[in-house]
Amino acid sequence: MEKVRVGFIGVGGMAEYHMKTLQQIDDAVITAVCDMNADRAREIAETFGAKTYETLEQMLDAGVIDALYICTPPFAREGIEEAAAARGIHLLSEKPTGLHMEEVRRKEQIIRESGIIHSSGYCLRYLDTVQKAKTYLADKQVDMVLAYRIGGMPEVGWWRLMNLSGGQLVEQSTHQVDLIRYLVGEFDYVQANYEQRHIHRNYPEATVYDVGIVSFGLRSGALGTISNTVLSRQIGRGDVEFFGHDFYVSISGMTVRIVDDTQDITLTSEMDFYLEQNRAFVAAVKTGRQELVLGDYSEAAATLEVTLAANDSAIAKQTITITSA
Repeated sequence: MEKVRVGFIGVGGMAEYHMKTLQQIDDAVITAVCDMNADRAREIAETFGAKTYETLEQMLDAGVIDALYICTPPFAREGIEEAAAARGIHLLSEKPTGLHMEEVRRKEQIIRESGIIHSSGYCLRYLDTVQKAKTYLADKQVDMVLAYRIGGMPEVGWWRLMNLSGGQLVEQSTHQVDLIRYLVGEFDYVQANYEQRHIHRNYPEATVYDVGIVSFGLRSGALGTISNTVLSRQIGRGDVEFFGHDFYVSISGMTVRIVDDTQDITLTSEMDFYLEQNRAFVAAVKTGRQELVLGDYSEAAATLEVTLAANDSAIAKQTITITSA
């Protein structure tokens, strides 16, 4: 194919980020959009030179796209991946890929059996700083992991409802969970505690928590915690720290720090991780090389399993074992 023709289902803020980077990729062209908000769809279509479609099926059957970006919220994913896979249309499914593990695993099987190229929204994997950390940690024994996702409340109504967003760990801190998996291996178990401390003062309808702590063990034997809150208006953190007996590695946003007996280095990436993610996906679609994608749908499903298990743990007040990642 000369250019990879790209369509979007869901054209909110995340989709627009992707579209702006796709405009910088010579091998990609945005041709179609679909969203339940017709006015927003028309606005985006005019901005990026695409055509609007009223339904997903109309867009998929129009013969105008080779690849589909799925940028709908996690509660609005019914039938999308399956429809694309059935038509041989490659896909990038934004995170989180759903809210029900059985459904996501069913989609994963369909996608893998279809032979299409598949990617997910775990963009931090593409940072050169993350790759440096991965190389450094490859032969290290990590003993403890500390992760943080601290910030304010997203100002969208569906996010505040647990049955629509899955809460902060599923919808936001999933990036930190994915980095842990990508850099040091699979989770063995999780134990979570969530509380609603302040959220009802401003959002009485909210069912998500505003403070959460997840304790976990990795299959390697390392222990760790993930601290989450949407209470903070003063500071924001999205960090993961790795401790060994003779080294320390931290990833804080775009910056990596590596400390051991011979060095103490800090590097900050200048990369646009959305651009790198989309370059890799477009190249994979054009060449048929799935290995160019650093975080495929199966990786997204494995990360989702950890976060949903933590939600189950918080409800059941017991440790949940991760069985299939």
